[in-house]
Amino acid sequence: MRIVVATGNPGKLAEIRHVLADMAVDLVAQGELGIPEADETGTTFVENAILKARQASALSGLPAMADDSGLIVDALDGAPGLISAHYAGVHGDALRNIARVLDEMRDVPESRRTARFYSVVVLLRHAADPQPLIAEGMIEGRILDAPRGRNGFGYQPIFLLPELDCSSAELPSEHWHRISHRAQALAALRKRWPFG
Repeated sequence: MRIVVATGNPGKLAEIRHVLADMAVDLVAQGELGIPEADETGTTFVENAILKARQASALSGLPAMADDSGLIVDALDGAPGLISAHYAGVHGDALRNIARVLDEMRDVPESRRTARFYSVVVLLRHAADPQPLIAEGMIEGRILDAPRGRNGFGYQPIFLLPELDCSSAELPSEHWHRISHRAQALAALRKRWPFG
């Protein structure tokens, strides 16, 4: 079974491949098929994931999987949220995105630094699939005062996992791939896997 993964983010792709490594599925990145990134014009994570999956499936003729995810910070009224990847204005510039969050959180006391990573994963059997499979995952944490750790991608260096007393970027990748918001969404999706 070949499925196109609607992402241009190598970190996301690696995590999805890791979590689904034991399944009889060939996950091919949309970029390998010459498929451009979709315009994320939805107003929710679910809408954006469906937009991405539909485009990838329509242009490839294959089933498609897409993730839409982000960092939700309570003290910032849910920001960066839907625009997590380009919060500082440039898509995928993690250092600038982190700097903006830290700047906006500078005067926020420890008690109000709660946050979560949220992910929704959508699987379409074909481009016109009227019943997309939708699964979500979430992991709670806190925003640190400064980055810690070199693993992972995106906002992981400033996302503290209180029960482990480390940032998610300080965890070995294998550990993060077991507990992350995306791993939780993929685990839920596996329970409803429609292929064989």
